[in-house]
Amino acid sequence: MIRSELVQKIFDDNQELPAERRLSQRDVERIVNTIFDEVSEALSRGDRVELRGFGAFSVKKRDARVGRNPRTGETVEVEEKHVPFFKTGKLLRDRLNGK
Repeated sequence: MIRSELVQKIFDDNQELPAERRLSQRDVERIVNTIFDEVSEALSRGDRVELRGFGAFSVKKRDARVGRNPRTGETVEVEEKHVPFFKTGKLLRDRLNGK
């Protein structure tokens, strides 16, 4: 599922509500974008983001190392870097395994 499909799914599910409580597609898109932006901002600060039942996003540090160019076989220095990491929550893990 891509972001636009998520926005469309939320918008479609929202249409069952009474007219005065419905969100416009623009509002749904703004909400989804805000959530993703906030998760990205928190990770860039080094914070952990936990969504109960779904999982937790965190940042892991990979130390500098000596790597190898697969084409030439020559050794190269790979700099230290930070990478995003996702650990599934118990509820999601159980759902994936049919429990």
